[in-house]
Amino acid sequence: MEILITNDDGIYAEGISALACALKKAGNVTVVAPDTQRSAVGHAITISDPLRVVKARRNGEFFGYASSGTPADCVKLGIKAIMKKRPDLVVSGINLGGNQAYNVLYSGTVSGATEGALLGIPSIAVSLDTFVNPDYSSAAKFALKLALQCKKRSLPAGTLLNVNVPNLPASKLKGVRVTNQSRTCFNDWFEKRKDPHGGDYYWMTGDYKPKDADQASDLNALRAGYVSVTPIQFDLTNYKFISELENWGLKL
Repeated sequence: MEILITNDDGIYAEGISALACALKKAGNVTVVAPDTQRSAVGHAITISDPLRVVKARRNGEFFGYASSGTPADCVKLGIKAIMKKRPDLVVSGINLGGNQAYNVLYSGTVSGATEGALLGIPSIAVSLDTFVNPDYSSAAKFALKLALQCKKRSLPAGTLLNVNVPNLPASKLKGVRVTNQSRTCFNDWFEKRKDPHGGDYYWMTGDYKPKDADQASDLNALRAGYVSVTPIQFDLTNYKFISELENWGLKL
């Protein structure tokens, strides 16, 4: 397999290193990732500035290509400018922090995989559901298994797999659940603080609501200790409402 890897935590993040190491067992790996943190940029692409790319090294060895762009930029660059062969698979991650519920709309990790899917390539986003003491080994092992499954099977056009893994050793994971996207919103708020010069600034924080009534959701699977795999797509049309909207009799 020819595999393109990206992320939104930056090319020197621990998660992308663990992912690349695991996926080398499945094929040839090319890493094209942001040169620094690009979390929560969504599906932004760069159109008003040039994209710069440099070779990145880890532990003294060539690791991949660091780009000044977003995760979606990196996937475009990888496929259309850097890789000699079109990839068979795009994998984005392993992200530090979960990407479930409506959070996927903001996620650069999910958007990296979405760009791959939009370009007609089977794509996976992988996230580790923690910000404290991450252990990427279980997520990396599962990413490899899923990549090999994608080699044998096909995904519908425009669909990607959004994977979230609890921060647990493999022996403590309860299993894998195929889930739907939770409709629980992130409950955010802003903390008002003072800078050293006495000026006000705001820092957003928050958490997910404590309950989700949908037992089939990605959020509940994670909370129960299961790996969550959600097939998602980005056709945002509300087809059920089209006929009702037509009855509005909209006119110029």
